[in-house]
Amino acid sequence: MTDYSKMEPWQWPEAHWRGLVNHVRAGRTYKPKSWKGGARCAFALSFDSDHETNELRDGGKSVGRMAWGQYGNRVGVPMILNLLKKYDVPATFFVPAVAALLHPDEQRRVVAEGHEIGLHSWIHELNSVLSYDDERNIMMRSADTLEKVTGVRVVGSRTASWDFSPHTLRITKEMGLAYDTSLMADIDCYELLLDGEPTGVVELPVEWIRDDAPYFMMLRFQNLRPYTPPEGVFDIFRREFEAAYEEGGIFQLTCHPHMIGYRSRIWIIEELIRLAKAKGDVWFATHADVAAFARDNAAD
Repeated sequence: MTDYSKMEPWQWPEAHWRGLVNHVRAGRTYKPKSWKGGARCAFALSFDSDHETNELRDGGKSVGRMAWGQYGNRVGVPMILNLLKKYDVPATFFVPAVAALLHPDEQRRVVAEGHEIGLHSWIHELNSVLSYDDERNIMMRSADTLEKVTGVRVVGSRTASWDFSPHTLRITKEMGLAYDTSLMADIDCYELLLDGEPTGVVELPVEWIRDDAPYFMMLRFQNLRPYTPPEGVFDIFRREFEAAYEEGGIFQLTCHPHMIGYRSRIWIIEELIRLAKAKGDVWFATHADVAAFARDNAAD
């Protein structure tokens, strides 16, 4: 059996590189003619409540970085929840199991206020370095933990750092999850294919440009600093929303409580909500509701 890891990519036979490309692919597009209630556009906010796991996943012991994670729970999430309540907007919170165990009351409040909790790893580990057995065990253990904490079984998943391994889709299907939101092959929902075969798993696509982390991430001892002012980030997000609205599509946004949850940044979310509300025909929904509606109402 050929060991392709010892070959340069330019030496690979066509069957090998085609197999890598075609293992997980975008299939049928799930774009409805209109959204729930005749809405022109779907608006799906999500928040990755990573908290202390950003430091823990690499074996880190930095008290400062874990304090930054605690800020996400102590200030960021309450600030976000209060804003969502003010405008009666649902959202989805993707939570590592360790973060849920550290902050169970937060997760219970999220669910009690009508929001969705989604699967987001055990301790924010990278899937691509795991074996199939380890990844499957971790995903199932994480789902069980979230259910014990919240009383609700998750129906969707987002891999930590959007690190989708060759095993992830197979495990997602085996777990009976309805949707994933880690990949970027489209701007509309689509069905995921596994080795060319439809899986029934809906992908609700993400994108780095619709994520607060690339703009606001700060690592003290690395050359990584926030480089875009909040006004610039808002302009990017606003243009993404307005284009989605014109096209009758979906505006999906990914944020992090320990990044967006500051006085000088949280207004970005509020202004986006106000802008969408002013349109009068925007459907605000959780990721689970968007994925289900798109799947069940896809235009022919």
